[in-house]
Amino acid sequence: MKILIIEDEEALAQSIVAYLKEQNYRCELAGTFREAQYKIQLYDYDCILLDLMLPGGDGLRLLGELKKLNKQEGVIIISAKNSLEDKIEGLQIGADDYLAKPFHLSELSARIYSLIRRKQFANRNLIQVNELQIDLLAKVVTVKSEAVSITKKEFDLLLFLIGNKNRVISKSALAEHLSGDMADMLDNYDFVYAHIKNLKKKLSDAGLPDYIKTLYGMGYKWEA
Repeated sequence: MKILIIEDEEALAQSIVAYLKEQNYRCELAGTFREAQYKIQLYDYDCILLDLMLPGGDGLRLLGELKKLNKQEGVIIISAKNSLEDKIEGLQIGADDYLAKPFHLSELSARIYSLIRRKQFANRNLIQVNELQIDLLAKVVTVKSEAVSITKKEFDLLLFLIGNKNRVISKSALAEHLSGDMADMLDNYDFVYAHIKNLKKKLSDAGLPDYIKTLYGMGYKWEA
């Protein structure tokens, strides 16, 4: 799962990154309004943490731009502005949640998980697709009740595909999801093919039909 942290307090931003990485999230940082604006226009995220007081502009303007772009990311405002009016304005413009500073990182992580679960997995901790079951909390994948050993990237890949079921996901979008904006510097996306191939084999060996469809020249699609 990929998180964009829009936060100009360097120490706080780094502590959030360190904590969320331990929770197996992929994190990217934006410390200014312009940097955040660039990233939200170019990339997609599972969740955005948005500070309101940024060098170069107001975080609420970014929230408004996200809505104009019809982006589907979940947004949690993290701000020292903690008046009732601030919270109401942020939520009315389109934020999904509002967490006033200071906060416990464990609470932030729980709210991120809850938001992603609600938006992408119908608010369920257990995803069931025919013979396949994914325990989001335990990060365990089973096929016909037998555990399947997969890597963290394969787990992320599987969730991304299922979270976008029946949609064609381009190889570049998968590369970006797995590698963040580092994907822009790669010469090719062959590693995506390798992860897809390994994931398909592991699921197939466990007895799962091939739900990951390859559309040559277009990308991949979870079809079940």
